[in-house]
Amino acid sequence: MEFLRKELTNEQLIDLYKSILFPRMIEEKMLVLLRQGKISKWFSGIGQEAIAVGVTKALDSDEWVMPLHRNLGVFTSRDMPLNKLFKQWQGNKDGYSNGRERSFHFGSAPHHVCGMISHLGPQMAIADGVALAHKLKKEQKVSVAFTGDGGTSEGDFHEALNVAAVWDLPVIFIIENNGYGLSTPTNEQYRCKNLVDKAIGYGIEGIQIDGNNILEVYETIKGVREYCIKNQKPYLIECMTFRMRGHEEASGVKYVPKHLFEEWEKKDPIKNYEDWLKKENILSEGELTEIRLTIKNHIEEELKLGFESAPLIPDTTEEVNDVYAPRVNAPEKLIDNSTADEFIYNNSQSEKKFINAISDALEQSLTRYDNFVLMGQDIAEYGGAFKVTEGFTEKFGKDRIRNTPICESAIVGASLGLCLSGMKSMMEMQFADFATVGFNQIINNLAKIHYRWGQNADVVVRMPTGGGVGAGPFHSQSNEAWFVHTPGLKVIYPSTPIDAKGLLIAAINDPNPVLFFEHKALYRSVSGMVPDDYYEIEIGKAKHVKSGADISIITYGAGVHWALDYQKNNPSVSLDILDLRTLLPLDYEAIRAAVMRTGKVLILHEDSLIGGIGGEISAWITENCFQQLDAPILRCASLDTPIPFNLDLEKNFMANARLGEYVERLLGY
Repeated sequence: MEFLRKELTNEQLIDLYKSILFPRMIEEKMLVLLRQGKISKWFSGIGQEAIAVGVTKALDSDEWVMPLHRNLGVFTSRDMPLNKLFKQWQGNKDGYSNGRERSFHFGSAPHHVCGMISHLGPQMAIADGVALAHKLKKEQKVSVAFTGDGGTSEGDFHEALNVAAVWDLPVIFIIENNGYGLSTPTNEQYRCKNLVDKAIGYGIEGIQIDGNNILEVYETIKGVREYCIKNQKPYLIECMTFRMRGHEEASGVKYVPKHLFEEWEKKDPIKNYEDWLKKENILSEGELTEIRLTIKNHIEEELKLGFESAPLIPDTTEEVNDVYAPRVNAPEKLIDNSTADEFIYNNSQSEKKFINAISDALEQSLTRYDNFVLMGQDIAEYGGAFKVTEGFTEKFGKDRIRNTPICESAIVGASLGLCLSGMKSMMEMQFADFATVGFNQIINNLAKIHYRWGQNADVVVRMPTGGGVGAGPFHSQSNEAWFVHTPGLKVIYPSTPIDAKGLLIAAINDPNPVLFFEHKALYRSVSGMVPDDYYEIEIGKAKHVKSGADISIITYGAGVHWALDYQKNNPSVSLDILDLRTLLPLDYEAIRAAVMRTGKVLILHEDSLIGGIGGEISAWITENCFQQLDAPILRCASLDTPIPFNLDLEKNFMANARLGEYVERLLGY
């Protein structure tokens, strides 16, 4: 192993030595504690320290890093106190995640470290978003994402590199090629000669380096960082190394040939660097011993502090409240149910179609926030599949109205990366159906990140949804219930232009991830008076649309118009209609009030019956309002089949086809 010091001073060389020795000695201590049962799990990075440390030390301290399990050196090189890290590994409340996360599944915004999730690959798209923020702000900075050799087979790897290449983002992708993905050797993972060769396919530069040579890693990252900033381009680096222990300690290493350990032990990054430092008379044997003793004492002192944590006493209220980030700034103009008429009367207004109200909300928000970025397929010059953003490029520029490659997962991840850098973002799913290929990022990254380590996700995902337009099984699904089941998300589903504008503005101002469902059939079929000014409607508040005495219909989206049409065509029936507007969180008080007004409840939604939100609402009413009921709760929903293409089949599929039947059944009680 050849070490080239180049322009590095002795002090810098010694600092790098201390920096790679520190995580090694921590790990050696953790393995002892693991055997003693004082920590529950450990993913060892022994033998790979030079990569995490060399990369992190070559960056500015305010440049975001997206590490993995074996990157303890990232955390220690960012000077995160060992006592608090240890509390994290023990699951203590005073760790970095309040006991809610394991090992290295956490981040820290002050240290510019973004915590991983167990799914390999998603952190790479987050690095894209951070790099995009640097680019838009004209900051001379990069972001860095780690992946393993196994992770390069994930679609997220492809999507993140492709987006970075297409958008010319200053991001460095690090592959730690340590020979195995758990027990699967690299010759069973890919067929290219070297993983760095994948860079060619994306039209970006790449290099393979010795990941066990701290100076080679450090100097390479220094140079690549300058390249990325100067040229505003991404870069791929494959660091060759070896995993000297199991995937995690419980898995063992029986599947690894013994000769590999013997070969790589000779390439130990610390032992080789120590020998070179002695050879160059930079450190003596005595000084090396002193450094080890100092680190050992420091570790023992920090662990003593780490063991002092008080027992964790669960606080249910705190747990529930921490699912969402609190909103700091109060709404400037908030329309609630009692002030809506007054607000409309006292402000200029125009009749607008549903789709134009959404465009208004986006345009006014783009004008208000110069750090607000829209992303989606064909949303720039083309104006989007439904022309919601038509004309926006001319007014706000292509930097902020960004066409994306067809890679929903990467763009959701990039949205989160923009948020890490203090920006706001909206991503348009061309159709809500396509959220399936961004599902992991939405469910596991956006939704959980605040609860996990206190980082908010200021992201809106617009979801054109619903049937009635003959678009078939892949462009007409009502999939809102998938997301209502996920704590940490907010799910909005307006039915009128005034609500669509006010709720979308509120979603953009909310610090939490919001899925904003827009029924395609309402885009141009529904109109109404909409205030011209900028205003919000509070998220989580239902709207009492119409008073009635016979049946309370609880619904949302197109269901509101189905109920109103039924009432218009059947004046002898007195319907009380509640528009939920927000599906997560639900307005339970409004639901309770709707039950009490008539004692008979019909829950109406376009989604299929099984697993639809109607089941949850029905259960809540039964548990909390049973004594106010005069009849069983009925659910009128679409058929439990995929939504068909043929218009006659689609009409038969829709809940609206059976609305009259369900009303008559309730009236019969």
